[in-house]
Amino acid sequence: MSLVNLGHFCSHMQNASRAGLSITAIMSSKLHLGIALALQDHGFISSVTRGDSAGPDAEETPTTQENIATRRLWISLKYYDNEPVLSKMKLVSKPKKRIHMGIQGLQKLVAGEQHGFVQPLEAGEVMLLSTDRGVIMEARQAVERRIGGQLLCRVR
Repeated sequence: MSLVNLGHFCSHMQNASRAGLSITAIMSSKLHLGIALALQDHGFISSVTRGDSAGPDAEETPTTQENIATRRLWISLKYYDNEPVLSKMKLVSKPKKRIHMGIQGLQKLVAGEQHGFVQPLEAGEVMLLSTDRGVIMEARQAVERRIGGQLLCRVR
């Protein structure tokens, strides 16, 4: 998992929403797809579509060795009263300092308490994490399922 690419993804999404874009393209990877689908589940974006550098696919095109460099995820951003729904997206784990947290630490963050140097979740904020099984999920879901993992990013 490349946290450098995830940092690019976070800044790209934040900049695209601030610029008022309706749709944007990001590099396609399993991590980016998992995070984009989690953002869609939590209502920050409206849709995720696979495509190439020219635009979204009209019909499903499989990814092969010949076209892998041009494959993109096309993300439709959401706005409410001309304000972006996704206003801030920030890495928690950094490339040189990965933060893993168990269930007790996650419970504190979700309850509004600081754990270590990680700030607690605010109202309307989502923290995404990667479990040891490779599943991307939100911190509140991880607390319900009693699973810890590596903190990836915060979205507000």
